[in-house]
Amino acid sequence: MTIKVGDNIPSANLFTMTSDGPKPISTDDIFKGKKVVLFAVPGAFTPGCSNTHLPGYVVHVDDIKAKGVDTVACVAVNDAFVMGAWGKSQNAEHLLMLGDGNGDFTKAIGLELDGSGFGLGSRSKRYSMIVDNGKVTHLNVEPDGAGIQVSTAEKILEQL
Repeated sequence: MTIKVGDNIPSANLFTMTSDGPKPISTDDIFKGKKVVLFAVPGAFTPGCSNTHLPGYVVHVDDIKAKGVDTVACVAVNDAFVMGAWGKSQNAEHLLMLGDGNGDFTKAIGLELDGSGFGLGSRSKRYSMIVDNGKVTHLNVEPDGAGIQVSTAEKILEQL
């Protein structure tokens, strides 16, 4: 079942890269008692994700946080090593880069994307959401799962 506005974020572990290596971080730690913007990309280092989607959030992270958001996070079905390297290459140090290497979180919220036709395997649909204290208040899933129209940083700014 796909997550929807009004639903709570399920409990899951994601991974973030630290100076000591990959570190698990629970969705409770990310979302409980906080206002969070979470956006997902089909894959780190892919053209649309690297040229448009992530850069929009890098440019607007301060504007988003100025509207009362505690954390802006990016998640992909990639490992923490890849997400850490991609974040560094994109100057995304003000974003929380999250690896969902096995796709467990993505499956739990029902937003998987079958990228096997492109050799990508199971990935995440492209989306953005606003989560307040663990509850989804806004959800923007790209109609085709991969385009970049409704999940942009500019759309999130309109919704905040």
